[in-house]
Amino acid sequence: FASFTDPLEGLLVMLENCHDWRNWRKGKPQSLAHYIIDQFCNWIKDDGRVSQPAKLQARVFSLLTEVPANMLDQLASLYEVDKADRSSQLGLINDLCIKGKYKEAALLIIKLDLQPELDMEQVCIPLLLQDKVSLVEAYVADYPGLQRVLLQLLDSWCHSMANIADIQRRYEKLSHLRWNKLNRKALSKLVIRLMELYDINPEFCPNVVNQRLVASIKYLLYKRFMERSMSEENWSEHIEAVVGYNPQLRLQFVTLLARYTDIDTVARWALRLNVPREKLAYHVAERLKQLEKVKAISLENHFVEESIEEIQNKKKLYYQLPIPTEYIHFLDHLDQLKSCAARVLQAGGILGIDMEWRPTFGVLTRSRVSLIQIAMKDCVYLLDLPQLVNQSESECRRSELTQFIQTLFTDQTITKLGYATTGDLRTLSIAYPMLKDVVQPTAGVLDLLNVHKELQKMPCRRQDKSRGVEVLMSEDGVNSGNSHGEKGLSLLVQCVLGKSLDKTEQLSNWEKRPLRPQQVIYAASDAYCLLDVYDALRWDPQRFGLSCSFEEFFMFKMEKKARGMKEKKNKSSPTLPFQCAQTPQPNSLKTSSYPPLSPSEFNVVCDNMLQGLGRYLRCLGVDVKILENDDDHRKAAEGCTGDEFSDCTSLYNLTRGSSVRE
Repeated sequence: FASFTDPLEGLLVMLENCHDWRNWRKGKPQSLAHYIIDQFCNWIKDDGRVSQPAKLQARVFSLLTEVPANMLDQLASLYEVDKADRSSQLGLINDLCIKGKYKEAALLIIKLDLQPELDMEQVCIPLLLQDKVSLVEAYVADYPGLQRVLLQLLDSWCHSMANIADIQRRYEKLSHLRWNKLNRKALSKLVIRLMELYDINPEFCPNVVNQRLVASIKYLLYKRFMERSMSEENWSEHIEAVVGYNPQLRLQFVTLLARYTDIDTVARWALRLNVPREKLAYHVAERLKQLEKVKAISLENHFVEESIEEIQNKKKLYYQLPIPTEYIHFLDHLDQLKSCAARVLQAGGILGIDMEWRPTFGVLTRSRVSLIQIAMKDCVYLLDLPQLVNQSESECRRSELTQFIQTLFTDQTITKLGYATTGDLRTLSIAYPMLKDVVQPTAGVLDLLNVHKELQKMPCRRQDKSRGVEVLMSEDGVNSGNSHGEKGLSLLVQCVLGKSLDKTEQLSNWEKRPLRPQQVIYAASDAYCLLDVYDALRWDPQRFGLSCSFEEFFMFKMEKKARGMKEKKNKSSPTLPFQCAQTPQPNSLKTSSYPPLSPSEFNVVCDNMLQGLGRYLRCLGVDVKILENDDDHRKAAEGCTGDEFSDCTSLYNLTRGSSVRE
């Protein structure tokens, strides 16, 4: 390259005369053109000095319409395409689009910052149809106006009257199209994700938002009338919150409700939501007319109280809170937090902790922890977190709340019992940024989810004489008597205590104040049951198939981190569920009583599941015999009796998976 009078022109001549354009278009690195460009870039980095000739622009632009996408950036930088005049740059983009090379066009547009001067739909729609969503996101990343235009376009495709066939006809000649990406379900998911990514107001996407709300209504109808897992009062609160003051949603709800219940109930809801009579079905409108004449009581006072028989049946079927309701304390003021802290934050205490938040049912609202339950043996505290946070910020008393939460979750001397605690703390930190650093890291937390997973691996059968209930567990951890399909904490309570939790109020509107009595009892029971499960497992672990005491089980049980994150190994001490990761665990690692051996003093037979370990040991000087991939596991045991190891005094058989016996 140094021998050329003009190195850039010489490079251009070589690229124009390359005969492996097909390979180059596929981006194969073994192509001659790819190799030439790579070598030229290396030469410039070392000692090359080139000047830009003015007469090469037309030839360079012509070449750029042919190159593959993975070489476009290099050539554009070498020939300083960004310094060309705007009209020439826009002409190059237009040529790429005419040839159907929308990916290359988008890459150049982003590099040259041409987005404001081009039609976003012309470039982004073909990229969406080719499933190049990440490139579209990069295209609009720095332009909020384009983000809104893109979302409004996608939302218009989600309308029930949108003609998708027109879009298909416009781009039917485009290669590598993914027509399945044009279905409304996939588009709706994409719009929701982009709305959250760019923090766009939902008002810009009314069609997708309406679809989500209708889906939420259908789900609530299923939970109430088919699954029968929600009380009428609980269900009504959610319906009112979902439909809000939207006349269209109110009408859709009443129309859907008619499929599940009687005309009287439908008419009462139509009256309650002020649905115009002329928009209702004839028989519903007639019944509504009668209700209006007699000024019927709306659904607000139409809830049917549970009978004594139903209450007694629940007591027989479900776990009951063992303390009176007057020992449940609701805290919604920072001054009340002081008396709570004096009792809760005592060294050596054992607490059951749970959190509740309003379910979103797929609606575009983020989950916010509404309640923190802290259970002790003689009482339960319910913390109204939104109210406490608002007060702490408005009265400049943030330190009082954060110090309480931090001490609660990081004090090693206080044992905190939870179930799936990692998820609760994650939701807490996301909803309240002021608490993000307060609850990380934790100490003294025992996650009973780990115990539950261990119990699911151990089939056992237990007769609970105190309750007259026989608890059966199969090998997959599902109770033989689990006819209600219990799961999670409710299943653990059923396995250990013989009765499951009543989850009727689980999907309550925990944001609404005041809480209903049923909500208060449910919230207190959810936290208090952790104490009873802990006591039962701690005093008699063998009864439930645990081979060690409760404390020993947690002492050596590794805490699993969030999904998708790699676990960092600490060679000095394992991370314990109830211990801060930074705190060393004394006597957790026992010193071996055997003297150390040099690599030449022992031999190893490695199963085929441990071939990598075997090769590593060979590098250290160990004599290793490794099984091949198609060898049976039992051959590892046979290898220990071979003639080649007959004189060995120290022979080890390493296996993973199927056990190998001598």
